[in-house]
Amino acid sequence: MKRSKIKTIALVAHDNRKGDMIEWVEWNWEKLMKHKLICTGTTGRLVEEAIARMFGEGSYDQLQMMKLKSGPLGGDQQLGAKIAEGEIDILIFFWDPMQAQPHDVDVKALLRLASLYNIPTATNRSTADFLISSPLLEQEYIPKLIDYSKYINRKV
Repeated sequence: MKRSKIKTIALVAHDNRKGDMIEWVEWNWEKLMKHKLICTGTTGRLVEEAIARMFGEGSYDQLQMMKLKSGPLGGDQQLGAKIAEGEIDILIFFWDPMQAQPHDVDVKALLRLASLYNIPTATNRSTADFLISSPLLEQEYIPKLIDYSKYINRKV
């Protein structure tokens, strides 16, 4: 599955990391605006508000963004389904490692799917900075996928 020059970037942040995510979005808005964004609910609303603050109301008309449900209400699972369907190119997930989440199993499942489908994933700001500054962000890219056919076709 080839990744085009325009990537679909998923943005997710736990409550204690939403401020970091918005600061990161404000810092990287020029690059992000060239791509499609998919956000879980509250993160998406905050991204829209940040863009509006920076450029005025309606400025996010050119922003290609889809908002899913809030993570605990199924947004993590919606995002996982999009990963499994090949609709996500990059996952930026600022999670809070210091606080248990009521939907920890969903978070773990989302990160498992990102790994399974070889999706570049940042769980902290430094990794997100490396991903967004990679020259591969602006190029077509063909990720190497693991062939799971033996697993799928195994006799149980």
